[in-house]
Formats: sequence, structure tokens, C-alpha cells
Amino acid sequence: MGPDDGRHHRRPRRRPSDDRQHINPGAPAGCDGKKGDRDNCLGRSRGGLTTKIHAVVDGQGLPIRLSLTAGQSHDGQAADDLLDHVGSGTIVLADKAYDADRIRAALREKGAFANIPPKSNRRSKPYFSTWLYRERNLIERFFSKLKHFRCVASPYDKLAENFLAMV
Repeated sequence: MGPDDGRHHRRPRRRPSDDRQHINPGAPAGCDGKKGDRDNCLGRSRGGLTTKIHAVVDGQGLPIRLSLTAGQSHDGQAADDLLDHVGSGTIVLADKAYDADRIRAALREKGAFANIPPKSNRRSKPYFSTWLYRERNLIERFFSKLKHFRCVASPYDKLAENFLAMV
């Protein structure tokens, strides 16, 4: 090992920089997620954890269907689940985020009319009525009412089921 010159050669004792008990703490083994590994609809952004609420309301502004997605996910992903109940002759008003050919085609197959403003980079612009689009204020008023409740405006629940139950 080395010459024994009578000195005790010890390695310097490593001390943690803070008052934690363990130097390199980590998650306990087997903590990959709960059983079932549910999607909690929590998205990461620079501002922290985010969640999007998607809603379908009727002509009076009352909610029919609600859905949650992570904050960074595209709005069009939630449209398939929300719009599967749409009947024939229904006029669907949505914002530019829902402007996709597959959403318009799905609504056309069900006999519904999609009045969605086209994105600015769209090559072929479908028909869009600004007069009908004025009625979209119902959904904006619905979300304005939701934001008056602190538990919805700043969600503290990390489970999607609990947050959706509050909404």
C-alpha cells in the first residue's frame, strides 16, 4: 500500500454543504409512479406547472363537457374526445388553435359545421363567418367565471381527477 512512516494517512472527511443527512439523496427504489400511472395533466414550463382546461358549452354558456391536458400539449389533441358527441346540424365555434383539417373533416362527417378562424399560415382558407364567431364570447365568459375561484385560478391539486372535480 505505501510506506509505513508512522503517520496515519486518512482521507479528508467529506462533509455535506447543507444540513441534509444524506449527501446524494434520490428517490427511493421502486418509486416510478403509482399503480396505474395516471396522467396528471401537469405540464412543465418556465413559469412552473401548468394545466389547460378545455370546455364545450351550450348556447347559454353552461358547460357540457370538460377536459384537462398538460400545459405544453396542443389544443387539437383534446378536440377528439370533446367533439365526439356533436350531432348533426350543430355549429361548432372554436379558436385558431383548433384549426386543423382532421378536426374539420371529423365535424363534417358528423354533419356539423366548423366555424373556426383559419390560421395565418394556412394556404387554403376555409369559409369563416365573423358574425357567427361573435357568439364565442359565451365560452370566454365561462372561463372568466371559473377564474374567480382561487382553487381554479391557481390549482394546488396535483391529480387531474381532483382538479377536474373542483371545476
